[in-house]
Amino acid sequence: MKNRVLVAELPKLTGKSASVSGWLFKRRLLGGLNFLVLRDRTGIVQLLLEDENELKKLEGLQLGTVLTVTGEVLADERAPGGVEIHCPKLEIITPVSEVMPIEIDKPISHKPEHLETLFDNREVTVRNLQEQKIFRIRSEVTGLIRQFLLSEEFVEIHTPKLLAEATEGGAEVFKLEYFGKQATLAQSPQFYKQMMVGAFERVFEIAPAYRAEPSATTRHVTEVTMLDIEIAFVENHDDVLNIIQKMVYSVLTELYKSNTDNLTSLQAPDLVIKDNFPRYTVAEIHEMYSKANKTDTTGEKDLTPDEERWICEYAKKNDGCELVYATELPLEAHKFYQMINPENPQTVLAADLLFRGVELATCPMREHRYEKMVAQMKAKGMDPSHPGFSHYLNAFKYGLPPHGGCGFGLDRFVQKIVGLNNIKEAILFPRDIHRLTP
Repeated sequence: MKNRVLVAELPKLTGKSASVSGWLFKRRLLGGLNFLVLRDRTGIVQLLLEDENELKKLEGLQLGTVLTVTGEVLADERAPGGVEIHCPKLEIITPVSEVMPIEIDKPISHKPEHLETLFDNREVTVRNLQEQKIFRIRSEVTGLIRQFLLSEEFVEIHTPKLLAEATEGGAEVFKLEYFGKQATLAQSPQFYKQMMVGAFERVFEIAPAYRAEPSATTRHVTEVTMLDIEIAFVENHDDVLNIIQKMVYSVLTELYKSNTDNLTSLQAPDLVIKDNFPRYTVAEIHEMYSKANKTDTTGEKDLTPDEERWICEYAKKNDGCELVYATELPLEAHKFYQMINPENPQTVLAADLLFRGVELATCPMREHRYEKMVAQMKAKGMDPSHPGFSHYLNAFKYGLPPHGGCGFGLDRFVQKIVGLNNIKEAILFPRDIHRLTP
């Protein structure tokens, strides 16, 4: 709109007339003194409405009505943003007569029993200012990640999410009809990003991935947003861990500076971090946890959820950093494209990055040698001659350097930054085993 002024700009216009456009966010009608609150993308402003003719324009209209308001901007330290608009003239742009199912001008409960109501009404719950802060932080996180990776000479790629079939493993994929053929939704861009390091050396993608896991925990959804990274010409596994560590440190420290007000308002946990994350092998964590908790987990293949929580608290207290790498993942859990640890063949050169009690990413070094890759596939009972592997293995035939990377869960990252109890609270329109709408 030609003469529109944003709410955030109003303090600069004190004593002048201005026109703002937005949504009717709140109202208090007190007879002679009537207060309205208008919201736009930059914040809220209070209006003092005394003219009965102007007030009548709102008869029968509800919160959410879209308005343009023109009036005098006056300083008032008691008002949001330190200014009010007096003697406003109202222009109704989009009238709303339906009452919203959620009171967006009041705190929205995130108790477990209220989450379904929150998600069912996401189109209006996100108009609540506190809810918006979660997704503004998420947007900032994504922007900081992209900014860091581009500064490190990564190339952003986009890979297909419709695949011919699940060559990595077929148990946890979504299948669909595709013009008379069967297709699956991609679980990850793993094969594509490895192929692309043969061209660009450093690549990343931020995109959805689909996991048909029949899980109903607070940690899992069926559609996730993943950051996938791949880095070529690494000398060793430490090179992989170090650049991911550098990225996460950069993003978190910058975020806690630039979004202090939003994080404080959401009661997000204080950040405890160092630029070198502590590293413990999975075997060491099993032993440390078993000794501290008088329970034996040394026979476990992976870390249990309680061990993940425990080691993060341990590292926070003893190492001054609440991010920790669990290294030397056991061979039984490895993927065929991960490099076996030459110094301990019962493990692979892979590490889980843990933050505030959950795994954010698995960060392995890949096997780049064609013959070794084929042998590892056969050892896993896979058929390297399957047509689904042909283009992938061609990349190795035609030369790939030593490389590694990670699949990094953005939803979990935002959840733990803000301090939310359920991963779905960090997703605008979550998908789980029960939810396909809105």
